[in-house]
Amino acid sequence: MEEIKLMKGNEAIAHAAIRYGFDGYFGYPITPQSEVLETLEALMPWETTGMVVLQAESEVAAINMVYGGASTGKKVMTSSSSPGVSLKQEGISYIAGAELPALIINVMRGGPGLGTIQPSQADYFQATKGGGHGDYHLIVLSPATVQEMVDFVGLGMDLAFKYRTPAMLLADGIVGQMMEKVRLPEFRPRRTDDEVRQQCPWAATGKHGRKKRNVITSLELESAAMEKNNERLQETYRKISENEVRFQEYYTDDAEYLIVAFGTVARIALKAIEEARESGLKIGLLRPITLWPFCSARIAELSKQVKGILTVELNAGQMIEDVRLAVNGSVPVYHYGRMGGMIPTPGEIMDAFKADFPDAVK
Repeated sequence: MEEIKLMKGNEAIAHAAIRYGFDGYFGYPITPQSEVLETLEALMPWETTGMVVLQAESEVAAINMVYGGASTGKKVMTSSSSPGVSLKQEGISYIAGAELPALIINVMRGGPGLGTIQPSQADYFQATKGGGHGDYHLIVLSPATVQEMVDFVGLGMDLAFKYRTPAMLLADGIVGQMMEKVRLPEFRPRRTDDEVRQQCPWAATGKHGRKKRNVITSLELESAAMEKNNERLQETYRKISENEVRFQEYYTDDAEYLIVAFGTVARIALKAIEEARESGLKIGLLRPITLWPFCSARIAELSKQVKGILTVELNAGQMIEDVRLAVNGSVPVYHYGRMGGMIPTPGEIMDAFKADFPDAVK
């Protein structure tokens, strides 16, 4: 049955993983996402649903455990924060190359390097451009509420299995640590081994005596065969781009200017826009939900209507590159960002908007 509770975003991820029928979680503690592992350990799902929860000896070990679990067709996940996800990049590339479904949670903190434990959105490039080596993509979901932290755990895993590719839930540290009321989903039973075999005929079973044994690998020594593997991956990404773009719009019907923001920063930007509209400024908000695939087509369409676009991010300017590519120079695009864990206020966002678009307030 559904339950309504007050909890942190990180805690919500743990509850969602159990309720969505995950088979395994492999992780390593790092602020500001350590509550995911801590909550799973406290809930002890191995005694109720049979879900494996394991604190690995390192981030590298954790992602390779995910690789092994995913290769058997199981629903597996890991969570970390920015420096920890950097350590996982080789394994993520291997998982993508082997065409395996898995869910990776990144609750972002400030960098570069060890940086700060305060919130950031500076892993946008790492998540949306591949991060590791090779021509691959992750499906990247950006939650703005604790409820979406719950919902996107299920959605991310469903999309990962639909396309046999890893998905990432890219959350800023704000939503990981903030508390909100959430509606937890009903329990999905974990699949039986027979159901896994039926749903995942590609999976490795580790059993001898089969007519055809599935070998899970991202290695291919023949160049022509490797090119075909890459072509198959690119066809998968084309299908994802056609079918899985998600975004939200606010006040865009009559907007003369547009703000683009993701994650919890979009909530702050929306408050700024609502206050600006009270003074007569017609500003709209576009919030990308899938950071990859990106909502380029919708931004291009809106660029024909508006006089300018401002991106607001907790970084030095990363998503702005995708926005500029989408509008292709048709309107000016500016960036306002805070770094090091600093969070903008609605007033600061409007000050930046007025500085970039002085004609809007004349």
